[in-house]
Formats: sequence, structure tokens, C-alpha cells
Amino acid sequence: MTAGQSPLWQRIQASGMTTLAVMGMTKNTGKTVALNHLLAQAAASGVALGVTSIGRDGEDRDAVFFVPKPAIVVWPGNLVATARSTLERAKVRYKPIDATGIDSPMGEILVVKVLAHGEMEIAGASRSSDQLKVIARLKQCGAALVILDGALGRSHHASPAVANGVILATGAAMGGGIADVIRKTRDRLAILGIPQADEATRSLCEPVFALGGVGLWSSAGKPLMRAEMATLNAAATLLQYQQADVATVALSGAVGRSLWRALVTLAHQKPGLRVVVSDGTRLFLEAGDLMVFDKKGARLMAYRGIHMMGITLNPFSPLGGSFDAAQFLASARAAFAGYGVTDVMLETNLNQQEELA
Repeated sequence: MTAGQSPLWQRIQASGMTTLAVMGMTKNTGKTVALNHLLAQAAASGVALGVTSIGRDGEDRDAVFFVPKPAIVVWPGNLVATARSTLERAKVRYKPIDATGIDSPMGEILVVKVLAHGEMEIAGASRSSDQLKVIARLKQCGAALVILDGALGRSHHASPAVANGVILATGAAMGGGIADVIRKTRDRLAILGIPQADEATRSLCEPVFALGGVGLWSSAGKPLMRAEMATLNAAATLLQYQQADVATVALSGAVGRSLWRALVTLAHQKPGLRVVVSDGTRLFLEAGDLMVFDKKGARLMAYRGIHMMGITLNPFSPLGGSFDAAQFLASARAAFAGYGVTDVMLETNLNQQEELA
């Protein structure tokens, strides 16, 4: 490992990705700390970095629990896409670079170049289509890597249609003991990490994901139905095909409880049923639901699989019930081997101690 570069940053650099999403399991799981770590690593490595957010982030106090939270710390040269009103409160010097023409509740999303090290509030576009435009604009302005900062309860910025990879922050704020947090994190990974469909299946389903809506095919690959409709309203339509030779279902949008019940009904009647969704961020389900589906012999797949670049840990909870950092890290690494698990604060402190020794 290059001196001063963390294993997490090394993984990101080695991947060659150009867009990375940072998302938290819930509030206070260390997402902003992980983001700041990546911003510092990029600055030390001389990487031209673009930063934006889905929703509002970087405020002094948590907007849900009203406890102090770390600010987003930007570095000279960073390109930031944020709403106009946040720039009026910026604590760093910056230079306007571009206007995106994309409006938000906090004003137009503007691109600025940071001129000094300091704290910043960032509020970006909320819709996926607008996020893609903002990412493209940041890259046009010179960003080699764009980092997307997530918001509570919203994960579509982590979709592979938007980002090449994802960093997931988890921690003691999830509640319970270390084993409970690991279980909840494993369940979330099961949802986000559904496998990507094989090329033949992706090719079959491509029209649905290109145009949106729902599609059904027979076991011979014959189209049975395709409609540009909202997936949340598709349950009744799917159930009309209970007697048909349905082998593959493609759903471009969100999958909620009603639609899932219809899929389970079909899976019970159609052994080997294949269901393809855009990706794991579109599933509003529990990990147990996937197990039931699997037991019926059905397969749930993603049109685009999510690339999990790493898991960061926060052993501290502002609401009480903090963990021993070293014990939490050891337990999580044993549970999530291969995921690049790290505690960036513990790692930084250990590196500083080694340098002083």
C-alpha cells in the first residue's frame, strides 16, 4: 500500500471507477466521516474530485435527531455541485464554475471550485435523472472521480444506473449489540447485492429497462406482455397471467409489498420463475422475503448488479450503546470477508500512533 493511502482508498483507486456513492444504513452510522476520509485521501493523492449530494447534508446538527454531526470537509480544487442557497452559508472560499439549470427546493444546482480547506453544506439534485446530469457536468468540469453523498431513507443514488460502486456505512446507531448490527447489515447487503442477471436474460429484458414498465416472457422466450406502467400498480396485471406459461418477469421500477405478494403467488405456481429488477435499491422488502422466494425455487436478479466497494464502521452511537471499536471491527471483518470492512477513524488513529512511535 502506498504510504498514507488507506486500504479503502486503494480499493477505489484500483477499481478505476469514476462515480462512487456513499450511503448509510441509518443516521449516525458514520457516513459523513467516511465521506470526509475519502475527500482527504483524494486530496493527498492529487485526484481531481467532484462532490454532490442527494438531498441536504453537511448541516451542523442532525435534522432528524438534533444531535451534533460532523460537517463535510472539502479541499482546495474540489468541484462541488450544490444548491444556490447553501453557497450563501458556505464557510470556505469558492469560485463559480458552471450553472446546471437544474432547480431544487434550495435553488438552482451550481458547480463551484473550492479554493480553501474548510466546511461546506452540500445539497444536490434529488431525482436520478438530474443526478446523472450533475455527474456529467462535474466530469465535464474536470472531475476524475465523483462522490455522491446519500440521505436518510433514500438509496437510489447507489443504483448502478447512477454510480459505479457503493460504500455502505453501518454502526452502533442501528441499535442492539454488535451481533444485531451485523445481522441488520447482512440483511441490507442481501437486498442490495442481488446477483446480476446473465447476458441472455438481460438481452431479453432490455426493452423494459430502456423504456420503463413491466414485461413478461414465456419459457420459450416469447413475449407475453409489455406495458409502460408504474410497477407499484402492476400487481393486478401480473396476477392476470397466473394460468399462462410465465417464466421471466422484468420490472423497471420499485417493488413494494403489494407487487411482491403477486410475484410470490406467481413463483408458487411457476417453478423456476425468474424476476429481473433494475437493481437492489428498487426493492422495498426484507431479507426474509428473499429467502421465501428462493425456497420456492424462484430467482430474483438485477439488470445491473451493485458493486459494493467497502463497508465502513462507526462504533459510536450518540444515543447510547457504543461498541469497543477493535472488537466491532474484528467481528465485522469476520462476518463480511471480502467486502473491504474498515473503521476509518480507528485506522487513522493507529496510523498516527505508528508515525509517532
